[in-house]
Amino acid sequence: MALACPPGASTQPSLPSGPAVFKTFPYIFILPEIFCGAWVWILVAATSVSFPLLQGWVMYVSVSSCLISLLLLFSYLFGFHKNSENWKALDNLYHSATAILYMSAAVLQANATIRSEFECSSPSYYQLNSAASFFAFITTFLYILHAFSIYYK
Repeated sequence: MALACPPGASTQPSLPSGPAVFKTFPYIFILPEIFCGAWVWILVAATSVSFPLLQGWVMYVSVSSCLISLLLLFSYLFGFHKNSENWKALDNLYHSATAILYMSAAVLQANATIRSEFECSSPSYYQLNSAASFFAFITTFLYILHAFSIYYK
């Protein structure tokens, strides 16, 4: 004999609120996304930004993604979603779009890293650019992982 759900009850798991955000998959990725994205921003800002067209896009993507992810984290922490399924779609759309933007930024940062090896006078700029490229690809991976795992939990 199968148990039936009462009318109006949802069989879908609820969206996390409060501290449960830090324990629920895939929302657990939000903090590492913010952390790694902030490192991209910090490391690029620590260089002389020798390639403003390339690294300007990297800075724009990293700063705006950090801020929007922080707002998304706060909205989950304070329960603004009110357990609406639309938030799941919004979260997936945001992380999918940001993964694409971060991939473009990571490739441009890698290009800036390669160019800084030969064109910049200070070897520390090359090392900072290398670290920024590393964190940009890690952040891209985190956003992709978050976007694909929204519906597979």
